Amino acid sequence: MNSVILRTATRVLVPLLLIVSLLILWRGHNEPGGGFIGGLMAVIAVALYAIAAGPNAARRALRVDPLTIAGIGLLAATAAGLWGVVVDGAFLKGMWPLLTTAPDGSKAGLPVGSVLLFDTGVFLTVLGSVSAILFALEDAVYAHSHREAE
Repeated sequence: MNSVILRTATRVLVPLLLIVSLLILWRGHNEPGGGFIGGLMAVIAVALYAIAAGPNAARRALRVDPLTIAGIGLLAATAAGLWGVVVDGAFLKGMWPLLTTAPDGSKAGLPVGSVLLFDTGVFLTVLGSVSAILFALEDAVYAHSHREAE
């Protein structure tokens, strides 16, 4: 689409959508939200950019093949699950190596661990797989429109 208004709005909206998606990811490992919703927000940014600048520009903006992103996400989610198996013998058991509990029950440190790793894996899997579907649909529409033009 060749719209000056859309391209101008995209310059503001894409970074904003990406920041919101990361905030949802960060919030979600302890509260509602997380990797799936954050990943969908990131895909909305990719889709908006693809509409404004074209699917090839959106592919270049991702810098990594969408299926590779999805694969890295699957590896991260699996690693989060196996972390619990190695440390505590339970798949997907929450591990927080930077969080300590004092004898009085209070906690200190950073609440970052296997749950955030799992959510990040889900985020990347959703971003990669839905972006790959989006680009495949764009390619099909492009091929179909060129077949009809002949």
